[in-house]
Amino acid sequence: MAGACSLALWISCCTMMMVSTNVIAGVIPGLGVNWGNIASHPLPPDIVVKMLKDNNITRVKLFDADAWTVNALAGSGIEVMLAIPNNMLHYIADSEDNAKDWVRENVTEHQTSVDIRYVAVGNEPFLAAYNNSFDKTTFPALQNIQKALDKAGLGDKIKASVPLNADVYEGTLPSQGVFRKDVRDVMTKIVNHLQDHKAPFIVNIYPFISLYQSSSFPFEYAFFDGGSKTIQDKNLAYTNVFEANYDTLVWALKKAGVPDLKILVGEVGWPTNGDINANENLAKKFYDGLFKKLAAKKGTPLRPGVLDVYLFSLVDEDMKSIMPGNFERHWGIFRYDGQPKFPMDLSGQGNDNMLVGAKNVQYLPAQWCVLSPDVKNKSMIPKEINYACSLSDCSSLAYGSSCNKLSDTGNVSYAFNMYFQMNDQDVEACDFNGLATIVRKNASSGDCLFPVQIISSGERVMLGFFSFRVLVGLLLPIFLFM
Repeated sequence: MAGACSLALWISCCTMMMVSTNVIAGVIPGLGVNWGNIASHPLPPDIVVKMLKDNNITRVKLFDADAWTVNALAGSGIEVMLAIPNNMLHYIADSEDNAKDWVRENVTEHQTSVDIRYVAVGNEPFLAAYNNSFDKTTFPALQNIQKALDKAGLGDKIKASVPLNADVYEGTLPSQGVFRKDVRDVMTKIVNHLQDHKAPFIVNIYPFISLYQSSSFPFEYAFFDGGSKTIQDKNLAYTNVFEANYDTLVWALKKAGVPDLKILVGEVGWPTNGDINANENLAKKFYDGLFKKLAAKKGTPLRPGVLDVYLFSLVDEDMKSIMPGNFERHWGIFRYDGQPKFPMDLSGQGNDNMLVGAKNVQYLPAQWCVLSPDVKNKSMIPKEINYACSLSDCSSLAYGSSCNKLSDTGNVSYAFNMYFQMNDQDVEACDFNGLATIVRKNASSGDCLFPVQIISSGERVMLGFFSFRVLVGLLLPIFLFM
């Protein structure tokens, strides 16, 4: 009997432990996430919103104003930042009427059920890569959207701003911070407009990019562990590039005449694949330090207090451009299918647990496309690999990435499988001139995941329709003979 009681107690304790690991602590004040959809098979919005709520994430930044996504956020209590893509800036800048139409269709339509707080006008429009394409349209677009919000009676609650890359300002030390010469005039207009309308300055800060772009960049300075050499600026000391970069902006704002302008960090994060320094261990190191810092509510040397920060990003996006680097498709704290990558604690208390993953995700059948073992003539393989990778995502094969150590056969199979999965496992997508075959044994190897693609939203509808037709086909003969 005593043994039975002990066993019961042990089961009870284990049950309590299992329950406790599923309890998600509160989220650091001011913390949100970026939710992008540049993916071949995006997760259905309702599943993503449930995932956000399960993890107590109450702020989200979008990159468009897609009605399907916005509708899914209705009644969620999540604060939302909508966005106008760069390719619409000319249209919005062209007339106030165009801006009014956009606000009516994308803001007024939803504002009673969705907690919209900001409208992001463009995204990093002054990047050098854009060759000044948006220099003349960004500020007029910002003005028109804010006017439209004001005329709709929403200007007090919803603010328009422009998310900007940290390269719009420069300075070797924070105190040398000043807006870049070629955009200084327009930046001065923008920050004064933001000040006048009590809107925030939105900046994207990427310590990883600083490390990626310079072999001489001090490694530990990208993190928050205090392991880096301290950089002294007048009477202030900096031990990480995030704080130094942030305060460089503070100085630039001060020199532009708006020293107290509110700042939101629109994007900050660390990728987990696609580069030698893009992996889960370093991502965890970065996030652990960032969360601890944010939870302390000490701000930066020049701006003490709570920092408003949006993590970049929520999920991996397999169709993002890899021109900046192969890591671009691996910024998510969740994988493509909404499953967490590594333990973290969004409260910043260091009590790491796996975040709550996406629920009710449907996958394609458990099958993979690999190089056929019967292939004798391998002369066509290079051409077929190039074809597969040009139309899918082979970024995990890059140097230093999770699949970089595969054998030659493994490399071929990975490329074939990515193409196969991104084409919904179509049988014809696993041919490659007779070089490939479909297998049902998981082809993953070590840390290299050979994914099985999810059923994306359109396919879920079709699957339901197909299932209904099958059901009718099965029942119809029964009805006919009743």
